[in-house]
Amino acid sequence: MKKILKYLLIIFVSLNLLILISGRSWLYKAISITYLKGNTSSYINDFIYLPSNTIKAGKHQEWGVSKDYNKANLPEFIKPVNESLETVAFLVIINDSINFEKYWHGYSDSSVSNSFSISKSWVSTLIGVAINEGKIKSVDQKVCDFLPDFCKGRNIELTIKDLLTMSSGLNWTESYYNPIGQAAEAYYGNHLSDLIKNLTVVETPGKVFKYNSSCTQLLTFIVEEATGETISEYASKKLWQPMGAKRDALWSTDVKGGDEKGFCCINSNARDFARLGKLYMHQGNWNGLQLLDSNYIAKATSAAGLLDEKGNKNTNYGYQFWLAERQGLPIYYSRGLWGQYVICIPEKDMIIVRLGKKHGTYMPDGHYEDFYQFTDAVLEMYP
Repeated sequence: MKKILKYLLIIFVSLNLLILISGRSWLYKAISITYLKGNTSSYINDFIYLPSNTIKAGKHQEWGVSKDYNKANLPEFIKPVNESLETVAFLVIINDSINFEKYWHGYSDSSVSNSFSISKSWVSTLIGVAINEGKIKSVDQKVCDFLPDFCKGRNIELTIKDLLTMSSGLNWTESYYNPIGQAAEAYYGNHLSDLIKNLTVVETPGKVFKYNSSCTQLLTFIVEEATGETISEYASKKLWQPMGAKRDALWSTDVKGGDEKGFCCINSNARDFARLGKLYMHQGNWNGLQLLDSNYIAKATSAAGLLDEKGNKNTNYGYQFWLAERQGLPIYYSRGLWGQYVICIPEKDMIIVRLGKKHGTYMPDGHYEDFYQFTDAVLEMYP
């Protein structure tokens, strides 16, 4: 028994020395938030353990509620999907009115959860707003115009469009299961700016789609340099308040008062997340106020014309929005880890929001099986 305890102590000390020598002290934060809380990775309510900045709400603009509110029933086939994937919120908006909503696991229309990469679509939208205001010339402007400390080697080739379309060619590996990888460090680390701005272009930008959270983080820094505001301040002023969000949102940061994690981590509720869908469905116009140029929306929700990593034409990504087709209907949508969705079906004037704890199987076409299942369920409810 003494030998076992001795070996365990040696292992414990050795691991701590490795962490300290490697400079990965952020692993302590990661372990305390995940394993010590009974989880093996990020989860939708981990934001309560992370610092954040506030996206302040203004005067609330209520959603319309359909006269047929909650009269439709979820199809039988989707019920075991919701159960196994632990859906917490399911919301359907048609013609700007809530037709259906249901919550599970103690969640409600005001419950806050992490949207993960849904925030990428919000960052793209803020790029469009900054272009509309003339603070950014166009998507073809060079990244180095805004981030001179990033301007080294082939990084001078990068444009904003390369970042928007995930074709940066940066030396980044998007892995959510590597506990010491770049994605984990970006999520749990304390020096986000250093991590991102030390990246280098290793492949020709603007050619190949390669999903890469560092692209969105660079876009976040560009918005801040262009506007002179933090991205949470700019989001509040240009989107959250004009769109009448009901509640303040939280944007997780690397440290208290530090950099917002633009690649993820806007924490809010289903009804307020859905507002981005309405803005795009109305071509950037919010109840008579033009917040975003319709030309930008058209490009953001159209395929960027790139190749995928296998050399095939990529048709499922625009400017930080995913693109799909289902039952003959074109769809664009925001997607976050563990199955967070804001799905827009323009021909049906329909927005679907699903929030939950798990996602379905990843499909060869770049989408997840549950995305199709949730979409099919709503199309069956409202043919």
